[in-house]
Amino acid sequence: MTDTLSVARTRVWDLPTRLFHWALAFAVIGLLVTGLNGIMEWHFRLGYSVLALLLFRLVWGFVGGRWSRFAAFIYAPGSVIAYLRGKSHPDHLIGHTPLGALSVFAVLALLILQVATGLMADDEISASGPLTRFVSGAMVSLATGWHKAQGKWIVIALVSLHVLAVLFYVLVKRHRLVGPMLSGDKPVIAGASNGNGNGNGVPPSRDDAASRTLALVLFALCAGVAFWVASLRV
Repeated sequence: MTDTLSVARTRVWDLPTRLFHWALAFAVIGLLVTGLNGIMEWHFRLGYSVLALLLFRLVWGFVGGRWSRFAAFIYAPGSVIAYLRGKSHPDHLIGHTPLGALSVFAVLALLILQVATGLMADDEISASGPLTRFVSGAMVSLATGWHKAQGKWIVIALVSLHVLAVLFYVLVKRHRLVGPMLSGDKPVIAGASNGNGNGNGVPPSRDDAASRTLALVLFALCAGVAFWVASLRV
């Protein structure tokens, strides 16, 4: 029997990933606003929140839904080049594209660095990170300089670039990006059912009560780690 093409809605982004995405977006914006305006107590609170979120995402990247796992969007250089040449693989239109994947890894890496340096930073006035007493003065100075200068502006640049990229894909390439990150479902063109249960031949992300409960437990543990780090501040 010949498979026919069809359009069906597939669960691409599980609820934990969606909540992480929007929580991180608002927290990072809050960090920039409080940091630029010297509202340091809230800056620290948001920083600990981002720490918990990042720890969760690192774990969820191995045990989360199909399209949220790092293995789903770690592309070889050849795949990136093929995508840029317009010869993309069908999977590139489901989860993260090769360029989108690079953006995700860049943002995660930079935010991890920014949070780490913030935990060791000291403005010598009223705000010092909880880890400053555990590292050398030279490390504190280096971390403070990066966190308040280069790191801050690179975060602003990446956030701006991310927003512009989303607008480009939505307005120019007509790709639906925001809707699926709200609902979790994405219209996918694929062949007829191959027996995976979703009717369109594309494996969906697991997003049931069990996986959501696992995510809640994992986030609680990550939040506990962040709370413990915060308790080290004197």
